Amino acid sequence: MAEILDQMAKELFAGNAKAVAELTQKALDEGMSPQEILNQGLIKGMNEVGVKFKANEIYVPEVLIAARAMKAGMEILKPKLAETGVEPIAKMIIGTVKGDLHDIGKNLVAMMMEGAGFEVIDLGIDVPEEKFIAAAKEKGAQIVGMSALLTTTMVQMKENIRALEESGIRDKVKIMVGGAPITQKFADEIGADGYAPDAASAVDIAKSLLNLN
Repeated sequence: MAEILDQMAKELFAGNAKAVAELTQKALDEGMSPQEILNQGLIKGMNEVGVKFKANEIYVPEVLIAARAMKAGMEILKPKLAETGVEPIAKMIIGTVKGDLHDIGKNLVAMMMEGAGFEVIDLGIDVPEEKFIAAAKEKGAQIVGMSALLTTTMVQMKENIRALEESGIRDKVKIMVGGAPITQKFADEIGADGYAPDAASAVDIAKSLLNLN
């Protein structure tokens, strides 16, 4: 049984979506629980991707290919997880701030977070503050993640945090920020709870903010 999951993790790391989907189905057919397949197969493989990415041993293209393979497995697994009532470890809203149309970094973070067991609601690009607020309220999210790749749109993060405060839900969510021009200093200045320099670090930071480590 364990060999299937080990193989699944390896194929995911290699970015072989077809093999991951087939192994996911095979594991289910052999009676493994969806939770076990998720944790010991898919998440295990994605964790390895995160470790190598953080160490600069693999790069963005490899991460995207691995994430695609994870998605192939998740498409088969999601209905089964829902049937067994398996809850995500937490919910995260993520989006690129208003005025910014960049999404590769955001997509990477979303994939890594899903790979770690979070439910991720991706609002896309050019997201106004009211959309962040509405989604956080509606979904009962514990984390709001904001991305910006332009120095001109960085300031929007501060506006979003102010809007979250005014809406009364600031104390109910942890705010994470990231993107090329963002620094820890800037994150501290605008009152964000966490800053991630890369997608792999985002998972660790999100877990530590929610005491899930």
